[in-house]
Amino acid sequence: MFEKILIANRGEIALRIQRACRELGIRTVVVHSQADTEAKYVRLADESVCIGPPSSRDSYLNIPAIISAAEVTDTSAIHPGYGFLSENADFAERVERSGFVFIGPRPENIRLMGDKVSAKDAMRTAKVPVVPGSDGALPDDPQEIIRIARAIGYPVIIKAAGGGGGRGMRVVHSEAALINAVSMTRSEAEAAFGNPSVYMEKFLQNPRHVEIQVLADEHGGAIHLGERDCSMQRRHQKVIEEAPAPGIARKLIDRIGDRCADACRRIGYRGAGTFEFLFENGEFYFIEMNTRVQVEHPVTELVTGVDIVQEQIRIAAGQKLRMRQRDVQIRGHAIECRINAEDPFKFTPSPGRITAWHPPGGPGIRVDSHVYSGYQVPPYYDSMIGKVISYGEHRQQAIERMKVALSEMAVEGIQTNLDLHRHLMADPGFATGGTSIHYLEEMLAQRG
Repeated sequence: MFEKILIANRGEIALRIQRACRELGIRTVVVHSQADTEAKYVRLADESVCIGPPSSRDSYLNIPAIISAAEVTDTSAIHPGYGFLSENADFAERVERSGFVFIGPRPENIRLMGDKVSAKDAMRTAKVPVVPGSDGALPDDPQEIIRIARAIGYPVIIKAAGGGGGRGMRVVHSEAALINAVSMTRSEAEAAFGNPSVYMEKFLQNPRHVEIQVLADEHGGAIHLGERDCSMQRRHQKVIEEAPAPGIARKLIDRIGDRCADACRRIGYRGAGTFEFLFENGEFYFIEMNTRVQVEHPVTELVTGVDIVQEQIRIAAGQKLRMRQRDVQIRGHAIECRINAEDPFKFTPSPGRITAWHPPGGPGIRVDSHVYSGYQVPPYYDSMIGKVISYGEHRQQAIERMKVALSEMAVEGIQTNLDLHRHLMADPGFATGGTSIHYLEEMLAQRG
């Protein structure tokens, strides 16, 4: 096992990784920007290194500064968390070339799954179902693009091969708009991701977003830890996640989960990962793989009893998975609400000083957050300040516990989206379960 790990991230995930390390008896080094000097995880770390000014580009995305911090602190491995450099193959390569262990997949796996075209090709080979679409990147010939769209059937969606996070995509409902949409998406893809390649898929009208969590070691072991439903989202950004997904047969989940685990073995995948699917009319359609730990990993941890972050560390240290598929048991239900520093219905960011912070507690409640009373929420980064996770023997109990938790929680000094979550927990559609990815945006549109 590693003696010391450098955490190349910030916020609640930096604290989450730090806690996992402390439980394993591993010393931690935290890198931070000038804006995060007073952060809780910085104070709790065994060592900390300031790597630059507040701007992400000059700190958390500064690869040479992170590598230098690892060198001067004599670190064994680097954990990238999520976001920032976590899915950057060049960073993973630089880490390993510098003599450190990257706690995540091999660089070639990050590249393979980071390009949506090559990822879909790999999934077809592994017999993981994909959304009907173009066979690879779209050609330059307009007539061929039109032919492909006709074969798929309208509406179609044009996506950037190197995209993610809801960026670099455009829905097309008619042939007249097709070529211009492809051209515009290519330009956006080049500007945002440095890769102008785009591909085409059938646009599913009313799908759910369901994802499969996997763990794989470098010895050929691979398992899945069930599914999460992340359909409650706005502009492709998740707001609420839960496990298991309501209303989907366990047999169907196990079948698609086994295919995901097999895909990991086929490509030689190592570490934690998530296969993301659209689910419609009883069918799964692969859309992408996230080659890192997810924001919503706690709901899976609660229903399986598996510490995903610790398993990432063990796998990176060369250990075999400690369980087989038959050992994985899904028990109860868990729901996660992302708490953001923003207006609950207009979604405008609300950085500033938190004058009072009263997190909830009680049976079945977990709060993952790095903030405290007096904490200054910086304006430079993502607005998420924490996550409230509820667990119950069944979904209704998890919902009721979340209602109680949200009613107890108080954050003063800044705006948060707590009122949105309180509204959603009382919403009849959410109570029934199985809402589509469009449900929240349609609800917000009705509010005006």
